Amino acid sequence: MARSHGRSATVSVMLGASALTTLGAIPPFLVGAQAVLMQRDLGFGPSVLGVVVSTFFAVAALGTIFGGGLLERWSRRQTQLLAGVLVAVGGFGLALGVRHWEVLIAAMAVLGLANAACQGTSNQAVATALPPHRRGIGFGIKQSAVPAAIMFGGLAVPTMTALFGWRSTFLVTGSLGLVVIALALLHQEEDGQQGPRANTRPAPSDHAPRGPLLLCGLAITFASAAANFLGAYLASWAHDVGLTVGQAGLLMAAGSGSSIAIRVFAGHRADRRFGGNLIIVASQMAAGALCLLMIGLLAVPWAVVVFGFLSFGLGWSWPGLFLYAAARLGRDTPTKASSVVQAGAFVGGAIGPVSFGLLVSAVSFQGAWFVAAGSFVVACALVLLARIGFRRDLVRRPPATPFGYGGGTHEPRHITGS
Repeated sequence: MARSHGRSATVSVMLGASALTTLGAIPPFLVGAQAVLMQRDLGFGPSVLGVVVSTFFAVAALGTIFGGGLLERWSRRQTQLLAGVLVAVGGFGLALGVRHWEVLIAAMAVLGLANAACQGTSNQAVATALPPHRRGIGFGIKQSAVPAAIMFGGLAVPTMTALFGWRSTFLVTGSLGLVVIALALLHQEEDGQQGPRANTRPAPSDHAPRGPLLLCGLAITFASAAANFLGAYLASWAHDVGLTVGQAGLLMAAGSGSSIAIRVFAGHRADRRFGGNLIIVASQMAAGALCLLMIGLLAVPWAVVVFGFLSFGLGWSWPGLFLYAAARLGRDTPTKASSVVQAGAFVGGAIGPVSFGLLVSAVSFQGAWFVAAGSFVVACALVLLARIGFRRDLVRRPPATPFGYGGGTHEPRHITGS
């Protein structure tokens, strides 16, 4: 009975983290999918659309950077309450109060802060409430919420938007924010039991090495910029080279589905070995670079379909594994370590679509694909440098508890202190 309860609690944490991540991540994809209608009603053009999306990610990055310390001090229930309030305020505010594009930017700033709270709460739950042998798949399922948000954003247009208008979709997200608040209030007995307060407070010196962790944050900035360019512009490029709008949409849906599957599988495999995760993250980024290079180099429909699909499945399957690796190497502060990586992802999401979009206008679509591929190569190199730094730190400053790393399924290739 106890084992069954433990499994139920594990599944609940995984699904809750994934749902909260989806709720936080979906606003820019809803805006993108409904952009034509919103531009007509609010009177703005493509340049303002870029500002709207970038504002969301920029505020999320700032919220994660400056609010990360709160997650170490607050319980999971408190951060969940904050996330629910921000989602509800932003969703209802956008649906009911936005009549001009300037107010839309303000509403997206609130939703960006909500995204930071949602992601931080989810990272905290996976890194602290799940047993260690389930955290890999936990992060994989959590990060599968982002491609799921892309799919939900696309599905909203022919369904709810067609029936009730674009504001109705944000009424739904605001209402789900109220659900998050209610669930947090109903679980008062968990306050302080599963949050960071329940853990032993870390010794001042027992934290992740700053240099390699910052390299990880910088790496995911480059990788996220390229990946978000893929998500924002692949459909347009596919249409330019000869696919219909419907075929381009199916390609995006299929690619998102493959990304979800491989993120979960990568997390599942990570739970069955002792480390060795960063080398796989670097390999996935290298695969993404090759796919984006081929998308731009072979500007024909079959190549865009094949390499576009692979770029989602292989080249954008690293976020969950990357967060898991950072949390695992974060020693006694896994939430803070994963927050550094999460902040880098938000920064990449803020600068990627805008900067690459400007590159498309200034140079060409093909040139932008080549630069995006180069961005993945830079990210790959930074991950490999961070891996070297982490390994050296484990040898120089071994944790109090022996720590296995370097890979291996039956036993770790290396153990600190041995």
